[in-house]
Amino acid sequence: MQRIRIALPAVLLLALSCDSKPDASGGAASSRPAGAKRIGVSLLTVQHAFYQELRAGLEDEARKLGYELRITSGEFDAARQVNQIDEFLVQKLDAIVVCPCDSRSVGASIRAANDANVPVFTADIASTSPLGKVVSHIASDNVAGGRKAADLMAKALGGKGKVAILSHPEVASVSARVEGFRKQIAATPGVTLAAELSADGKRDKAVRVMEDLLQSHGDLAGVFAINDDCALGALAAIESAGKLGKIAIVGYDATPEARAKIKAGAIYGDVIQNPREIGRLTLQAIHDHFNGRTPAAVIPVDVGVFTQDTP
Repeated sequence: MQRIRIALPAVLLLALSCDSKPDASGGAASSRPAGAKRIGVSLLTVQHAFYQELRAGLEDEARKLGYELRITSGEFDAARQVNQIDEFLVQKLDAIVVCPCDSRSVGASIRAANDANVPVFTADIASTSPLGKVVSHIASDNVAGGRKAADLMAKALGGKGKVAILSHPEVASVSARVEGFRKQIAATPGVTLAAELSADGKRDKAVRVMEDLLQSHGDLAGVFAINDDCALGALAAIESAGKLGKIAIVGYDATPEARAKIKAGAIYGDVIQNPREIGRLTLQAIHDHFNGRTPAAVIPVDVGVFTQDTP
């Protein structure tokens, strides 16, 4: 992908290096030169380390390219996110980035942006709605990530045992992870899927769901958690039940807290994402669009694995 390099005067460089500050809508507006394009961002949440890193990637690249970001968060509330996108349209922003709280219901908001001629980009989580058109979707290859998680689980169990999935089906990226996991784990005849339950991607709910799983499936050997908050919630429930070391946990994201638990042997392993790169590539796609180039409809970001043996 060709990139345009622009020499910036010293005063402008100083302005772009300033920290973000709150705007009147409760989001964050980055400092910008007069006349710079403005981009609205509605994240799924700012409470997870993954989205904090994705936000940092967006902000770093926006400073380099000279764009203003207005960052908000739906905090898993689809109605709240609709209001945020509506406000972006009222403010006549130049582009919108959304990490949908609900992959299907977000379509109406995308269509409203299309009607206002405001380009929409999705980051990490795709829209699955038939409504509206997204310029580009930037995310991890989550089907591949699910397959890698299944390979970790099969290795952790020695090729046999019952496993459960802590899911979040309203989110397209999670559905892709689960799809990859299911297909890959099916290739290990000795491993069977005992249950798939939603924990909504939240640690506190994952604790409760895991407690129920331990009661209903006393012979459970492993659990695949679709993010690290779920993995850490499952770990808390397993520890409380006195089953630490008896149930293998495979997570997703490889946040610092999860990595520490992996190194300690409490979690078997994680799929690694690169949220900063997702943020950076999202801004690059917007930059290309602003400059008359056509970014790819889907921009995949590679995933890896993190285990106790990872340096």
